[in-house]
Amino acid sequence: MAVDENLQTMRHSLSHVMAEAVLRLFPGTKLAIGPAIDNGFYYDFDFPADHKVSESDFPAIEKEMRKILASNAAFERKEVSKTEALALFADQPYKTELINDLPDGETISTYTQDGFTDLCRGPHVESTKEINAQSFKLMSIAGAYWRGDTKRPMLTRIYAVAFYKPNDLKAYLDMLAEADRRDHRKLGVQMDLFHIMDDDPGQIFWHPNGWKLYVTLQDYMRQKEIDDGYLEVNTPAVMPRTLWERSGHWGHYQKNMFVTESEKKIFAIKPMNCPGALEIFNSRIRSYKDLPLRLAEFGHCARNEPSGTLHGIMRVRGFVQDDAHIICMEEQIGAEVAKFCHLLKDVYKDFGFDKNLLVKLSTRPEDHIGDDATWDKAEAALADACKAADMAYEIQPGEGAFYGPKLEFTLIDALGRQWQCGTIQVDYQLPSKERLNAEYIGADNAKHNPVMLHRAVLGSIERFLGILIENYAGAFPAWLHFEQVAVIPVSKDFNDYALKVRDTLHAVGIRANAYVDDGNMKSKIKVVSGEHKTPYILVVGAKEQEEGTVTVRFRASSNLPQKTFKLEEFREYVLDKVATHYNGI
Repeated sequence: MAVDENLQTMRHSLSHVMAEAVLRLFPGTKLAIGPAIDNGFYYDFDFPADHKVSESDFPAIEKEMRKILASNAAFERKEVSKTEALALFADQPYKTELINDLPDGETISTYTQDGFTDLCRGPHVESTKEINAQSFKLMSIAGAYWRGDTKRPMLTRIYAVAFYKPNDLKAYLDMLAEADRRDHRKLGVQMDLFHIMDDDPGQIFWHPNGWKLYVTLQDYMRQKEIDDGYLEVNTPAVMPRTLWERSGHWGHYQKNMFVTESEKKIFAIKPMNCPGALEIFNSRIRSYKDLPLRLAEFGHCARNEPSGTLHGIMRVRGFVQDDAHIICMEEQIGAEVAKFCHLLKDVYKDFGFDKNLLVKLSTRPEDHIGDDATWDKAEAALADACKAADMAYEIQPGEGAFYGPKLEFTLIDALGRQWQCGTIQVDYQLPSKERLNAEYIGADNAKHNPVMLHRAVLGSIERFLGILIENYAGAFPAWLHFEQVAVIPVSKDFNDYALKVRDTLHAVGIRANAYVDDGNMKSKIKVVSGEHKTPYILVVGAKEQEEGTVTVRFRASSNLPQKTFKLEEFREYVLDKVATHYNGI
């Protein structure tokens, strides 16, 4: 998505205005940096010890910012020498550190508005009058280590959002409110899907409702892969340091690995599945006739992510990927990537994510290994595969892995948010003689190293479920929902019929529950419609029992009218929706 440079300039200018307002209100504050970011800006401050700033200070800061904007002050740029800059910011230690770190001879510039001067490369708007005073809002406070170093001072970061017009700001704030309503952490509690233990951050405890979702999604993906020619495997969760050293992960990824020791040997819980796939490949002699070999694994991985980066089930330490590794000959890369692209499109279509899919092709970085001719061939194969799958793509120059190019697939949810999920990477390195030395016997009867394609459609199942929870606001398509049908008798006199209906549906694999406890009908409907968001609520009484029918209340969000079906007719209706993975009810 193209960046609006003018909007980013306006946001950066507002960060200077916020810094000026903070200094007016809290004299003695030390200033760090204040860049523009997506949807707004932030500034890092070191506040005086006698005032701990909080969100309760936001109205005062915003009011002061609007006073500054009303002054119609020009942003004036000035180039200064290092000596002049150090004198100008003598009372600002973070600024003087930045100045001292600049190479000799580098241009140093300042910007001044309304008597306030800040160290900055720019650019900025011409004047504060270009900024609508009602089009920004301070949003939140966070801690941020100076220069990202945990050994340096903890600063106070104030985040804000800003747009050209107040209506744009309102639309964004409305989207945030809707996102909060859809927050998977809140819905996870409301729908009794999962919880996370305080003493075990980043590890998910799946409850029956959530686990049914999880298994349904996993089984769906498993069948898609079987139909597409994959063989499912499973590799150990704990593997020896020697393997990780040979694969190269120990040298590049060891800080993110959970390490353990047994009988004086070092092991690691696997952070990724790829070495295990090649161990299976290497377990016997392979021929070119065996290739491509598509090995799929729902491998449980563990990564020692910093606790501050964890977020519900979206960013975790323990997760399962819909991982697969395609081991193939170089000339098979194009066909295999094209085949994967078709699979990915087919899967995303079942969730309604196929309409605005973004595809990026990341090409060779400067520090790549291998010859340019090989890279040209791999990059062309990825590009051709996108064209064959009718996927437009954007080039990300230099963003490929050091061992090969990759495609990244980003889906857009109901709120317009982007989530990078699917990926396929071309890897010449891991199967090479220098690493895990995977070999096959070619048609020439000689040994050759294959190429490995690392691919995932969903990515982490945990994260993908989090995306689905928020995308659907918990109102999952009927085929995916943990409770497809709720059967509610109008009174206990019809419990037996409710149970018969449930059993009839169960017999063909429909997930149905009969609510035959002592609660009243209205309270039961409230639970299944409000908390569970069940697609089909069957209310049964004397008429239904007598005629062998069910009266169906469709989930409110569907806007479908209530309808009476013969029981067998309703059973077939649901089976059709499930079989076709209809993205609704």
